[in-house]
Amino acid sequence: MNTNSETKTWKLTQYSHGAGCGCKIAPGVLDDILKRAGEASFFKGLLVGNGQRDDAAVLDLGDGTAIISTTDFFMPIVDDPEDFGRIASVNAISDVYAMGGTPILAIAILGWPVNQLPPEVAGDVLAGARKACDAAGIPLAGGHSIDSPEPIFGLAVTGRVNIGHLKQNGGAREGDLLFLTKPVGVGILTTAQKKGKLKPEHATLARDNMVKLNAIGEKLARLNGVHAMTDVTGFGLLGHLREMCEASETTAVVHFEKVPLLDDEAIRYYLSENCIPGGTHRNWSSYGDVVGSISEEQKYILCDPQTSGGLLVGVDPSQVQDFLSVTQKAGLNLEPIGKMKARGEKLIEVV
Repeated sequence: MNTNSETKTWKLTQYSHGAGCGCKIAPGVLDDILKRAGEASFFKGLLVGNGQRDDAAVLDLGDGTAIISTTDFFMPIVDDPEDFGRIASVNAISDVYAMGGTPILAIAILGWPVNQLPPEVAGDVLAGARKACDAAGIPLAGGHSIDSPEPIFGLAVTGRVNIGHLKQNGGAREGDLLFLTKPVGVGILTTAQKKGKLKPEHATLARDNMVKLNAIGEKLARLNGVHAMTDVTGFGLLGHLREMCEASETTAVVHFEKVPLLDDEAIRYYLSENCIPGGTHRNWSSYGDVVGSISEEQKYILCDPQTSGGLLVGVDPSQVQDFLSVTQKAGLNLEPIGKMKARGEKLIEVV
């Protein structure tokens, strides 16, 4: 966390109307925008484009490898500027890992209210970004900045992948087990922070989760038993699972009690304090019709917008031990949160 006396008193979340991936346009609204934009032109070698609704674009280089290109940016989700830059960068880099790739280069996207926040604070945001890029082993090689009403930061990231290792949100099969590599609840905790209700003992729970790189995705992509992979961000667990089910033509059964939470007691306490992000309601309005009957608590947790969330992975049950061997070596203690089955009336069932 930044300790610069010139900037530590600036609370970035007070300068934005939204927070992190909770700023994302609701899935239903995004669908309308993309329909209005029309069909994408055909480009030879484009393996993954806008039509797939995946984590990043992928272009075949013709030598057995492909370039991965992605961008992600948002408004502050934490008050500390260095933490904000680090989180936003880890979140953007995650898209490359979610496709099974290796990040190779990043450039910054900065919008700054120059009449409200001093440039030194923006410098601390960039310092946090450099830390994230250093951890991923890539340069932060440039970028673009504008004067904007609210602080905005993110990265455009380029990666590379062996086409044989490319993973998409489609490809999950009937019987696949579903795993999630990070717990959920980020949106609830950051909303509690924005409302001034976050207890001191929970101050770093969300931050510590958000700054963890999803580098494990690069290793998981090399496993034949991994059929589908995506990262969980602003659309919540159910939103990104919905995309996986649509692309894979399957239905998912989610075991609610198996879904990991950042802190069970804390999450339920803040829900009782009405610390529910606006993005949760927008998410449910966009895709609630494809989800079976669930309780209010389940909706608030499973639709909670995540920022720099974990990887959602569909794994062949016959090869799950290979998967667990890799994740355990990375310090992850995972168990299945659900299972894919043949396409049913609803895309997602919560039990």
